[in-house]
Amino acid sequence: MTLRYASMRQSDLDEVIELERAIYTHPWTRGNFADALAAGNHGWLVREDGKLVGYCVVMLAPDDAHLLNISVAGHAQGRGIGRGLLEWVHALAQAHGLESVLLEVRVSNERAIRLYEKAGYIRIGKRRDYYPAINGREDAIVMRKYLEGPPARLPQEAVAG
Repeated sequence: MTLRYASMRQSDLDEVIELERAIYTHPWTRGNFADALAAGNHGWLVREDGKLVGYCVVMLAPDDAHLLNISVAGHAQGRGIGRGLLEWVHALAQAHGLESVLLEVRVSNERAIRLYEKAGYIRIGKRRDYYPAINGREDAIVMRKYLEGPPARLPQEAVAG
């Protein structure tokens, strides 16, 4: 297994949206990703043996980083890819002098909640009816991680494995 990490570019969006649609019942659109990148947000990809298996999109705000989207293909979950994406988010935030990362997660996404809690995120609130759902709307749990220690070195495009 060879993992390759790279910045997300507009040219990657066809693959990104294909994976997004395979994962979610209410996926981001290609326009959502294109707009996020055009607005200066940061995206990071993970490929396994050339095939896209994960990605994330992060907005850097004046006070904290906001994790807008993080996704790992179903067959690749449970192998540390999500944790690796989170580590990149934390390094990005620290490299920009930010002290915390904020995110929202569906209340029903227990696997993601466990990942975030293991990574040091704490629950700080709830957004009612935040996400579209099959039967209406679903609440989001708001979580934050305070970053500690010296700023991490921001990973560059690399191959691991």
